[in-house]
Formats: sequence, C-alpha cells, structure tokens
Amino acid sequence: MNTPFDPDTPMPRRGFFARLRANFLTGLVVIAPVGLTIWLIWSVVGWIDGFVLPLVPNNYQPDRVLQDLLGLDPSVQINVRGIGVVIFLVFTIIVGWMAKGLIGRSLISFAESLVERTPVVRSIYSGIKQISETVFAQSERSFEKACLIQYPRKGIWAIGFISTHTKGEIAARGNDGAPMQSIFLPTTPNPTSGFLLFVPADDVIELDMTVEEAAKLVISAGLVYPNGKEPEKA
Repeated sequence: MNTPFDPDTPMPRRGFFARLRANFLTGLVVIAPVGLTIWLIWSVVGWIDGFVLPLVPNNYQPDRVLQDLLGLDPSVQINVRGIGVVIFLVFTIIVGWMAKGLIGRSLISFAESLVERTPVVRSIYSGIKQISETVFAQSERSFEKACLIQYPRKGIWAIGFISTHTKGEIAARGNDGAPMQSIFLPTTPNPTSGFLLFVPADDVIELDMTVEEAAKLVISAGLVYPNGKEPEKA
C-alpha cells in the first residue's frame, strides 16, 4: 500500500483558488523584500534631508539653486531629494579625515575627557560609542572565516565565526597554553546574538564558504546552502 510519502503517489490536484493563493504568496515573497528595501532607503534619505537641509542657508538651498539655474518661478516648489545625504556624506568624510590628524585626535581626546567627567552623559556616550565601533569599525573587528565546531557536546556540529586567535591572559591560562581561537557562535535566525567561545585550535574546522554565505545558512535555519549539490555531483 502506498503512503502519501511514497514517490509513486500522485500529488493531489489543487483547486483554482489554492493555485491563486500560492501564486499570490510567491509574488509577495518576490515583491516584499524589494518594496521594503526601496521604502526604507527612501525614508532614510528623507529623514537625513529633513535634518540636514534646514542647516543650509536659504540662498544655497538645493531647490533655490535649481530654480535659479533653470530660470523657474520662485513660487514653484521643487523637492530635490537626496541632496541632504550628499552633504551629510561629504561632511562625515571631512570629519573623519580631520579626526585622523594630530589636531583632530587631540580635540577628540579632550572632548572625551570632558564627557567622562559628566555623570549621566558618559553612560549614554560610552554605550553609543561601543555600538558604533562594533557596527562601523572594520579593521581587526571583522570575522576572519567561517568554521565548524562541536557544540554543545561532541558529535553535534555548529557553525561559528573565527574572530581572532586568543591573546593575553586567556591564551596563557586556557587549554594549558596551547593555541586557541575566539569563536563567535551565532543563534538562529538572528545571527547578531550568540556566544563567545574559546576553542582549541585543533578542534576548529575552517570552511571554504565565505562569512556572508555562512550567515545566510544560519539565518535561513539550514535551508539556504552556498552549494546545494551533493559533493560527488558538484
């Protein structure tokens, strides 16, 4: 007797409304990410424009300059979206360039010393600074490779990300001084949270897949593989 899971069992024919619903859900999966991405970018650009453009003098407002160049009636309203983002990017690049110089570093150190002596402000500033450095800093803070480790016990494998080789007291006191690696073990489906593990280097299996591909595998709960083919067929 055949069961519903036997390969020879014919699939039941779905009705018109079932097919219509399936097509709608498929279209939604395709459209939703694109639409949400465009909406989010458009909203962020508008928010930055609304914050930056009021700081620009009236004679140099983008709509005013464009009206003068095109010879349009001043009463005509022109919404030049995105100019505030350009101004913000240029301003941020200039600040970053100045911060790398000796004078800039001295001014930042002096300002931070004042903030550290302010009771409430220092807590807010230190938290925001730590988050900013974690999100935006890329030197020495990006994961090196994806890896496999046995967790939470031997025989069960989990994907992790190699941060660095252990240093200092951790390296000296852990694993009898043998080499260890700092492994970030992400959770599914949110890879931004997880655990920091110090694993013996001999127990870490480095993977050929990139960190981005491994992150997709974690986020999808194992549904999206970088190479879905069987090894002998790849």
